[in-house]
Amino acid sequence: MTENIITGIDIGSSNIRIVVGQPIKMGEVEQLNIIGVVEVPAQGMKKGDVVSIEDVVSCVSACLEKAERMIGLPIERACVGVSGTHIVSQESTGVIAISRTNGEVQENDIARVIEAAKSVAQPVNYDILHVIPKTFSVDNQTGVKDPIGMSGIRLEVATQVIRGGSLQVKNLTKCVYRTGIDIRDLVLSILAASEAVLSTRQKELGVALVDMGAATTKIIIFEEGDILHTAVLPIGADHITKDLMLGLQAPFDVAERIKLDIGSALPQNFDKSDEINLRDFGGENQVFSKKYIACIIEARVEEIFCMIDAELKKINRSGLLPSGIVLIGGGAKLPGMVEAGRRKTLLSVSLGVSRRFNTAVDKVNDLTFATALGLVMWGYGAQAENGPRSSGGVGNQIKFIKGIADKIKRWFNNLIS
Repeated sequence: MTENIITGIDIGSSNIRIVVGQPIKMGEVEQLNIIGVVEVPAQGMKKGDVVSIEDVVSCVSACLEKAERMIGLPIERACVGVSGTHIVSQESTGVIAISRTNGEVQENDIARVIEAAKSVAQPVNYDILHVIPKTFSVDNQTGVKDPIGMSGIRLEVATQVIRGGSLQVKNLTKCVYRTGIDIRDLVLSILAASEAVLSTRQKELGVALVDMGAATTKIIIFEEGDILHTAVLPIGADHITKDLMLGLQAPFDVAERIKLDIGSALPQNFDKSDEINLRDFGGENQVFSKKYIACIIEARVEEIFCMIDAELKKINRSGLLPSGIVLIGGGAKLPGMVEAGRRKTLLSVSLGVSRRFNTAVDKVNDLTFATALGLVMWGYGAQAENGPRSSGGVGNQIKFIKGIADKIKRWFNNLIS
């Protein structure tokens, strides 16, 4: 029974979230049911990196225990999200010769050319998380998505290589293993979230998915179904809280409550006469106008979107994404975030909507669970026997590469013999 359980673990800077799914047969069709959704406050994490292994292990264990009580089954394996400012992305190409007589491209040729793309010079102390094929070229024919069966003498692939810092990834995996969980797959968090939120059409037209977390803001940009760019910005919703701490001279907990209860990035919605007393939020007897508070929030939100637009400018896509920007994460729920984003990026901005599943747990539709839900979808597609089930073009290509991993080993054995 536990073999059918698919678990996604999202270890964030402020919260650890777990989503558990289970495939069930509905007649002739198999569907993914979400049977467990839990979260606990995180400790031992800073900007997506582990700073205290003991604290992270304790929090993950508590979250797992809570999830197991909810579903009534033990959790043995999980897909784990990786994030942090150490993530780097780079384009790479690989080229091989097709030596067989008929020149027909086969699966082992795909494996070989992707291995060639991985050999690009990489930063010291970085591990490869994903090598995502974008397009292939067979001789002079470019823009090929699936070259198997085509004939030629030269095969080339353009890929996006995503790497994570070796120490950071090792510390994260150590924390998970110490809870007794086997890691089914390590997945870039924002890439997993895209599986749960973005449609194939959005990825084809051009879209940026932005995950606004507590300490970091993750970005992934798609066009023509391929990843163009990924980035992790060292700024998040906690920076808004810290600005309020300084502006109101209030403790963190008080500033956080004010942000969550009456915070807005739209100062124009308030009159100067609209006031609050910090005493009502657990602080001292001080009165501030809501307009003043909104101005503090607006300044930081605009800075975040300016940094997002700077990432778009790096790939010449500033103001040029037809599907605009899709927001997820806890920070995205702040009132006025969408309006501020439209104003600073000159793009359409909307809140993400997760795919609908059979579930009795409505909490899974919250923006903060998009990554954990995406990890479950990733695991579900990876274990599919008849090809990937994810709808995104990138997801399909990645699952295809997973399927030929064993063929790489056989190819090397044949080469040696």
